[in-house]
Amino acid sequence: MSGRVLRLVCAAAVVAAGVVVPAGGARSAPEPGATASAGPVPETGALASAGPVPDAGAAASAVPETGAVPGEPVPETDAASGGKTVAGLLTEMQKLYRSAEQATETYNATAEQLKKQTAETKKRNDELARARLALSDSRIAAGRLARQQYQGRSGFDGYVRLLLAPDPQTALDQKHVIGRLARERVETLGRLTSGEQQSDRLAKAARQALDKQQVLAGRQKKQRDAVVTKLKAVEKLLASLSAAQIAEVQKLEASGAAAAQSQLLASGALPGPGGSAAPSRAGAEAVRWSLDQVGKPYASGARGPKAFDASGLTSAAWERAGVRIPRTAHDQWEKLRKVPLRSLRPGDVIVYGPDASHVALYAGDGKVIDAPRPGARVAVVPIAGREVLGAVRPDAGVR
Repeated sequence: MSGRVLRLVCAAAVVAAGVVVPAGGARSAPEPGATASAGPVPETGALASAGPVPDAGAAASAVPETGAVPGEPVPETDAASGGKTVAGLLTEMQKLYRSAEQATETYNATAEQLKKQTAETKKRNDELARARLALSDSRIAAGRLARQQYQGRSGFDGYVRLLLAPDPQTALDQKHVIGRLARERVETLGRLTSGEQQSDRLAKAARQALDKQQVLAGRQKKQRDAVVTKLKAVEKLLASLSAAQIAEVQKLEASGAAAAQSQLLASGALPGPGGSAAPSRAGAEAVRWSLDQVGKPYASGARGPKAFDASGLTSAAWERAGVRIPRTAHDQWEKLRKVPLRSLRPGDVIVYGPDASHVALYAGDGKVIDAPRPGARVAVVPIAGREVLGAVRPDAGVR
């Protein structure tokens, strides 16, 4: 990064501290049919190598896509930013952040699949190793029988001894020995044949599992590269702006967030002040733990302990509380029980965007604990910082 770009990015980071993301209010009732970018991950900042991106805005529908908030002055930018208005710059940043977040969610989903497939591959290889060991034992036993037969101790000449036995009891004893040896031979050969067939099946399954793992690993790398590319696009835009321009974008964004929060509270869609239901024991623990993470940086693909992305924070918080939930925002929306916003209680997961690409943990009183976007840090912010899709309850039914 050039000296000018570095100075601008640093300036942007200073100006950006503590800004809330604007939003377009909540839906009156959650809709279960949300679509999403694909939606298990690195325990640390897997994509941190993309570099920090200054906090300059995020997805929000409160600010019109083609203009500024009514009544707000819209200063023009300079030639470095292509002559866009402040509202136009905010819109462009919103699109870039949404795109990066969708790519991150897709990456997270593939990482989760790769994690499961790696475990499956190990399981298949362990089964194959045991099968091959059993097959080796069967081959040793079969070889021993072959040697006994060659040496005349296989028991088949016992038929002759049986015919020449001096008394009936001796004949019966000889018959018993001959039958036992015959059964051992049949069982040994049966185990050998079965072991060979099982070994072949397991070898095939192990190869298929490894092939799937390698395909997922390749896909994950491409998706990681896509996330890095999108984050660099944000860096490039921010580097083209002056500190004054970024401050104007932040101001416009903050006013949109405040307006969206006021509108949501006035709509009655949320519990009234102090009206949130009491959290479950697990929900209270998830909130308490999440509050301890406030101030830690956002990193795509991370779920702690040093950094988080949005769904990484919510999944890690509930895991800490003893409840395993899906890794990605989309799967949290699709697989957890939906609850109306009016019935929110601390610990519920708030889902954002029509494609369910972002989540945050409800803390009560209209606030959420959120890992918002690249360049920002985990913070307690108003629930209407983004377009609310609905809410889900990881421990539904638990009081």
